[in-house]
Amino acid sequence: MKPNRRATRLARRLFQLCVVNGRLDAERVRGVVRHTLASGHHGSLGVMTRFERMVRLDRDRHSALVESAEPLTGDVREAVLKALTERYGQGLETSFVSNQSLIGGMRVTVGSDVYDGSIRHQLSALEARL
Repeated sequence: MKPNRRATRLARRLFQLCVVNGRLDAERVRGVVRHTLASGHHGSLGVMTRFERMVRLDRDRHSALVESAEPLTGDVREAVLKALTERYGQGLETSFVSNQSLIGGMRVTVGSDVYDGSIRHQLSALEARL
């Protein structure tokens, strides 16, 4: 088996060992990293590179960034949280940020999904069409 394939397979196994009840356990991740790097085995850096990417992608899938031009009221925050929970399930870590460059509206990013309802985005789309 090619070294890259082997490293990817090992990283995937290590990642699966760190999942508890469908969620990544941070303590297990730290233990895997510590143990793998301390082992000094040939190729452990390649395995850790792939493992780090899997952990990062998982973290991104379970976190949401909600940007709005003005701070959102409590009712709007609750509605956004409810919609995100319905779409992505429980356990989504959500952070709300004010970004005045959006002009108005809201942009929500969850992993690689981006929902952009901002005025800035609409103006950019209009400009591209003209």
